Amino acid sequence: MMKRLTTDHRPANFSRRSLLALSGGLAATALAAPRLIAPAEASAPRLGTQAPYYYRFALGHAEINVVSDGPLPLGDPGGSFLGVPKEEVTQMLANNFLDTNNVVLEQNIPIVNMGDRLIMFDTGMGTSQLFGPTTGRLGRSLAEAGIKPEDIDAIVCSHAHIDHIGGIVGADGRPLFSKAEVWLSEADFDFWTDEAKLGSSDKAFVEHARKNLLPVRERIKFFKDGQEFLPGITAIAAPGHTVGHTMFIISSGGKSFCFMGDLTHHQVLLLERPMMEFAYDTDPKQSARTRVKLLGMLADERIPVMSYHFPWPGFGNLARAGEGFRFYAAPMNMIR
Repeated sequence: MMKRLTTDHRPANFSRRSLLALSGGLAATALAAPRLIAPAEASAPRLGTQAPYYYRFALGHAEINVVSDGPLPLGDPGGSFLGVPKEEVTQMLANNFLDTNNVVLEQNIPIVNMGDRLIMFDTGMGTSQLFGPTTGRLGRSLAEAGIKPEDIDAIVCSHAHIDHIGGIVGADGRPLFSKAEVWLSEADFDFWTDEAKLGSSDKAFVEHARKNLLPVRERIKFFKDGQEFLPGITAIAAPGHTVGHTMFIISSGGKSFCFMGDLTHHQVLLLERPMMEFAYDTDPKQSARTRVKLLGMLADERIPVMSYHFPWPGFGNLARAGEGFRFYAAPMNMIR
């Protein structure tokens, strides 16, 4: 049985006396050891830089490029994950060595090179800083991966929330992907571009949906549930998070995986407790039912998955665990 952890991640039964005893033992060992010359300071300066924000892997005959729009912090988990006592949510995060005060999601954007076309799934926050300054990195990530915006043939949107359609146009309102057709569910397009909703609590989401979708209206196409609307890309309706939220089976050369979009936002909270509600769901109860049903299907059929919001790069497998599920991240293969 797992030992109960406190929120600072120190085992509750690891006493101060134990720490002092360990410290004393180490000190005695140090006194008994021969005197050593102190090591020299490193001559190289700290670099303060990080690796480029992209990752590639093969899928049959296709190549998957995963780029990021940057981390998306939600803040206090009690404000977003509902229907479960806050103390329980805190304990779940602490048990998994995660920050108990600030839930940070990723924004993993797969770009699939099918050989004859380049297909990007979702586009990040764009110029909006509704969730802080760490988002809006898609353009930089594309450049690091050597992908030009004009090379994107299709943009497939899992739904029309701000962090998924926010990067279709720039700050000036002009489309950033000059030749890309845009695929979306018709239900989501109608819901999130509805001018009448500008006076509702969804105002910020509606404003950004209208800003990003209306300038490319003539290029928008609608898919239907179960339709292979592009070669190797099949839509699966997953409503609840939004009215038209959709996930996708991506297939090539006898291999496939599921891009789940926002079927589940968190690799612990909404897997261990899949009936937990999420504040940004249009219909939280329908979303929870959809989540349980489709997570069960993906786990039982052992279909590899990729999540938009799981830790980078969000690729792995699901398995049933107790009353919920567990995510097993796939090892990153850095040699190809």
